[in-house]
Amino acid sequence: MSVRCQVTGRVPGHGKQVSHSQQRTSRRWLPNVQRRRYWLPSEQRWVRLRVSAKGIGTIDRRGIEAVVAELRARGERV
Repeated sequence: MSVRCQVTGRVPGHGKQVSHSQQRTSRRWLPNVQRRRYWLPSEQRWVRLRVSAKGIGTIDRRGIEAVVAELRARGERV
């Protein structure tokens, strides 16, 4: 499974790592994605989401009901 936040859509960034001698090698910046369980009161069940740290803040601000409704509108299975 790819490292992707279900709420914000964050994916790994890519670029170059530059050493002291200016040698460049490819590298990736992975988002801080975690598996979290949220209680969905309207359905009386837990939902498990892969969310980044920013996605957790979004859920705290907007509420899990609004976020799950948006995910379903996008066609994601929750």
